[in-house]
Amino acid sequence: MPETEQDQHHGAGHRARLRERLLTGGAEALADYEVLEYLLMTAIPRRDVKPLAKALIARFGSLASVFNADAKALALHPGMGETSAAAVKIVALAARRLARTGVQDQPVLASWQALIDYLTIDMAHLHHERVRVLYLDTRNRLILDHHVGDGDIDQAAIHPRQVVKQALDVGAAALILVHNHPSGSPEPSRADIQITNKIVEAAGLMGIVVHDHVIIGRQGHVSLKAKGLI
Repeated sequence: MPETEQDQHHGAGHRARLRERLLTGGAEALADYEVLEYLLMTAIPRRDVKPLAKALIARFGSLASVFNADAKALALHPGMGETSAAAVKIVALAARRLARTGVQDQPVLASWQALIDYLTIDMAHLHHERVRVLYLDTRNRLILDHHVGDGDIDQAAIHPRQVVKQALDVGAAALILVHNHPSGSPEPSRADIQITNKIVEAAGLMGIVVHDHVIIGRQGHVSLKAKGLI
């Protein structure tokens, strides 16, 4: 059905009110669906996208899960398409880049909360398990954030010898192991503890310190060092 002049006027007024609340109302001015609605308005300028925003959050479970959803799944969702999917993914990319600035060019151990924030944004809402190793220099500054592989930690391509070899190749003095639990709970499994101990032992032989193994989940994070497991 063609959009009437009255519909267009109502839509313009609604968008103006959203914009005003966004610019003057602070961080909690918009509900989650309204954040997504405003974003989608830029990609689909002549359509009421409130139902679409609500449908996306209902399907994926939360605003964060929408931003972390697979690009193809977003594009194929009814009413979306590649342009709208790209608009969502660029915001997710920007959020990761902003969070990463908090852990660059400064000692990671002295900016621990910034590191946790960065890892949470990047990994907490993934639907598969991802393993990475953060390699640090002698001042505990980040040299390399290495995406090792995807899959269960005992199935992903993470082997003590390879982890240590990479550390030697980049001149790292220390490292932090990181992976996520798609189930939401960050509590370590037996496999998590076993592979950590193997890497600690292998790294120690070469004078490389394993500061921690951090597990990220939607329900929070766990430090194996804080739990006395390293």
